[in-house]
Amino acid sequence: MAFCFISFIYLQLYRLAVNCKNLSIVFLFFFHLGNIPAFAQNLRIAAAANLQALMLALKADFKKHTGITAEIITGSSGKLVAQISNGAPYDVFLSADMQYPETLHARGFTTGKPVVYAMGTLIICTSKKQMLDKWQQILSNPETKKIAIANPATAPYGKAAGQVLNKIAAFAAVKSKVVYGESVAQVNTYLTTGVADIGFTAKSVIYDTGNTNTLSWQEINPQTYQPIKQGIVILKHGAGNPAAKKFYHYLLGHSAKHIFKNYGYKPAS
Repeated sequence: MAFCFISFIYLQLYRLAVNCKNLSIVFLFFFHLGNIPAFAQNLRIAAAANLQALMLALKADFKKHTGITAEIITGSSGKLVAQISNGAPYDVFLSADMQYPETLHARGFTTGKPVVYAMGTLIICTSKKQMLDKWQQILSNPETKKIAIANPATAPYGKAAGQVLNKIAAFAAVKSKVVYGESVAQVNTYLTTGVADIGFTAKSVIYDTGNTNTLSWQEINPQTYQPIKQGIVILKHGAGNPAAKKFYHYLLGHSAKHIFKNYGYKPAS
């Protein structure tokens, strides 16, 4: 509608200029026509839930560099893949692993192969003020009633948590205490609200401004779970969208890497 209104105004100005037969007016008309600001580029980014807080920082920084405002949709990587497979109009996909974007690529939903943009870190976390260096004992403690984990079937950080529990042979012992969140974001809600006593989540949660001084946490030994390589890919829907390519290159650049570091992520190896 805005475009139609602007077109109408310029049509009237053109007619006025021609009717006046004044070359200076005609010149000014075409000069200002060439300086009409371009319409905002639309950009829809599907991002894994572990990136929820970080994406706000990336969105602001990307706009500062390009003038483009991105729309961010977050969810578990598996849920986002299901949406993309069913035609969701996303331009770029940021996964919490490489498996999901590689699957989309194999099915023909992407413009190219995914690349790793960051390495994630798994932590164990609680809203209680306690040391977690002996977290294995805390899990088995009768006072620990609920342990939050993201759904391993759709959330890579939940899958990593399952690998840890299997590695230390603790899954069977604590299985009755486990409560599954749809995504890391829901696990974080369980932890910050006290619904769960303790849980496994992405390290980025502690860098959320609302959680900095309210959570106790401990990094999990990276030898107990497979490396969390997080991948980015441009989707077919964004193939002809210049904003998608700009964001892709921005995310792999120095400015974005600095933001990832500030949120607890390690550079892609």
